[in-house]
Amino acid sequence: MIVSVVSMPEGAVRRTGPEEARDRLAASGFLFVYAELPEEAEPGERQVADLLGLRATDLPWLGRQGQTARAEFLGDAAAFVVPAMEADQVVQLHVVATERYVVVVHRGPAGVVERCVARFARERPPDAVSTLFLLLGEALETYRRFAVHALLEVEDLEDAMFRQRDAEQLYRLARLRRAAALLHHSLLPYYQAAEEFVTRRILNRSFPEERQRLAREYQRTSRLVLTEIEALQEAARRGFGTYSSLVSGEQNGVINRLAVVSTIFLPLSFVTGFFGMNFAYLSDELESRAIFWLLAVGLQAVFLLGALYVLHRTRIWRRFRDDEAIDDD
Repeated sequence: MIVSVVSMPEGAVRRTGPEEARDRLAASGFLFVYAELPEEAEPGERQVADLLGLRATDLPWLGRQGQTARAEFLGDAAAFVVPAMEADQVVQLHVVATERYVVVVHRGPAGVVERCVARFARERPPDAVSTLFLLLGEALETYRRFAVHALLEVEDLEDAMFRQRDAEQLYRLARLRRAAALLHHSLLPYYQAAEEFVTRRILNRSFPEERQRLAREYQRTSRLVLTEIEALQEAARRGFGTYSSLVSGEQNGVINRLAVVSTIFLPLSFVTGFFGMNFAYLSDELESRAIFWLLAVGLQAVFLLGALYVLHRTRIWRRFRDDEAIDDD
């Protein structure tokens, strides 16, 4: 386990071991501590709360894999299991905050924590609650960045479809739709739990005004991020609809062309069927070559001219010309 202790509000970072971190948590006034665990739990791994000198009986979930979203009070502490997007994957930040410190535990690299620590030296949060909301906001920001990037990609795919459609676009749309579902599925349970948690604090009259402002700002940000994720889901569904519409349009064009070809050759089919019938009248009365050519060629020419006139007078002909012009572009 790699432990880093950040002296607040200065933002000075010091890498240390669990023992020193435990001593500083017990003695110092205002600290931000984050511990990076291996991505896979090792056999016989000790509880993180016990290693850091926290109340292990209240925090058996701290650092444990596969935890559900959490936002609750534990006496004088607040406990969170916060999702964040890291390299197209959802990571969990286990957070315990009191008036004196904020402890964050995560498995594997978590750039969101590093970015949050980098902001401490610039913004200098005055207390642990401000630090907590800064961390929660940074976690939401990872969702927002991912959702906005994916939404722009969907819009680019839609524009590309109208220029030239290919199967790769459908694959990318499916991938983006799965990503949108992952964002919504991972964020919504935490959003609901955090919304209830923050609302209870805002309604508490003893909650300071400055912290109420931070809580309301966090609520607005979380609603905005959830709205952007839902917009991404809608855009992905719309992209599939656009792709299906383009495919249907192309199929209709092919069917129309086949119908025109069939119409042109319909007189020939009629002539061959008519003269192929074995009736005495056909054999006795329509046996001359002139009558054959008159019916075969004359009927074909009259029908073809009539078909071309009808096509020219209707929208079908103009539609064919428009489709050819689009294909040439």
